[in-house]
Amino acid sequence: MPCSIVVNGVEIELDEDGFMIDPDLWNEDVAIALAASEGIARLNEDHWKVINYLRDYYKQYQIAPMVRKLCNDTGYNLNYVYRLFPSGPARGACKLAGLAKPTGCV
Repeated sequence: MPCSIVVNGVEIELDEDGFMIDPDLWNEDVAIALAASEGIARLNEDHWKVINYLRDYYKQYQIAPMVRKLCNDTGYNLNYVYRLFPSGPARGACKLAGLAKPTGCV
């Protein structure tokens, strides 16, 4: 069942899994609001490194990177990525980055 959140007066439509329908509406405030819905109280520098990496990679290749690539390029091991994003790199990190729901192994 799709729903929405309102961030700075803008309604952001979400799909049934909480991913943004229109990624062009993404901004840092949206990421912070989505983080709260994932139980992440505050986004730190490491969160932003992963989020910005995912956004840059997606902008270049129109697909989310494989987990191994994410870990290699950020220097974070998978356990640490799960500590940052408890629901994982796909459900958590990609969602906060405003990406479409990944179809493969992110």
